[in-house]
Amino acid sequence: MDRTLPLRSLGEPVAAVGTTPPVLDGPVSTALTLPPATPLDEPGYAVLRDLVAAGRVLVLTGAGMSTASGIPDYRGPDGQRRVQPMQHAEFVGSGQARQRYWARAFSGWERFAAARPNVAHEAVAALQRAGLVDGVITQNVDGLHQRAGARDVLELHGSLGRVVCLDCGEPYTREQVHDWLVEANPGFVARAGGGEVRPDGDVVLAEELVRRFRAPRCLVCGGDALKPDVVFFGGSVPRPVVEQAFAMLGRSGLLLVLGSSLRVMSGYRFVRRAARDGIPVAVVTRGETRGAGEPTVQLDCLLDDVLPRLVADLAA
Repeated sequence: MDRTLPLRSLGEPVAAVGTTPPVLDGPVSTALTLPPATPLDEPGYAVLRDLVAAGRVLVLTGAGMSTASGIPDYRGPDGQRRVQPMQHAEFVGSGQARQRYWARAFSGWERFAAARPNVAHEAVAALQRAGLVDGVITQNVDGLHQRAGARDVLELHGSLGRVVCLDCGEPYTREQVHDWLVEANPGFVARAGGGEVRPDGDVVLAEELVRRFRAPRCLVCGGDALKPDVVFFGGSVPRPVVEQAFAMLGRSGLLLVLGSSLRVMSGYRFVRRAARDGIPVAVVTRGETRGAGEPTVQLDCLLDDVLPRLVADLAA
């Protein structure tokens, strides 16, 4: 099947557009995504360094891993929830909700996709090349670990780079879907303006603009239930993914949590399992976390102030 001409699957044909929308200049400013730095706890760092030096490290990363790449988290630098994400039941239960999601996601996609791996992503990949990190479990959906060169990355919540039809299961790449939407909605991004990109790459839009947006449809079954291959809030991580994550944890000698407040059970459960099974837990993140008393060591600081130093100390 030719998937380069999807206009008929999106609805009535539209006129060809002679120019493509300009690529916007990157994600959100890190001044809006990074909390302030704090002094490094040197004794705590020494404990962390010795734990990582022993190898067999399983890394678990959260939103704080990507804030230095300009991707905001849901709580913001002050730790308070600042946005209400799309809920799973809302998305699957309403065509209007799906139209709203895709209008917002389309408007922010080019800026979200412009994010690049930061030094924390690069440090994890370097520690893995040095034989100290065995694998990575990430709660993030941005693919930045892989782009930094990390291997054996388990995407706990999926990836925004993939799209799947909920009706027939047909998979697509996000680039395919984005190209369709560019053709079907000429000039939409310009009309949407330059609103702030939110954690999942979407932008808040006026409802009047959303109603004029032409959402994607599946080329195979014709339905409108195309969904990014991610776990929305209120949804569940697939059981095989959870089982694979627990298997990775069972083979590890240290669970290293990076950039996660552990407020969401999908990540916190691995800390609880590690503590139960006697596997040391180290946490490096800025701000308060869930699970007091369970980590062997916890550093309240920015990842940029810790991970490159670990590489210099252990992987040189």
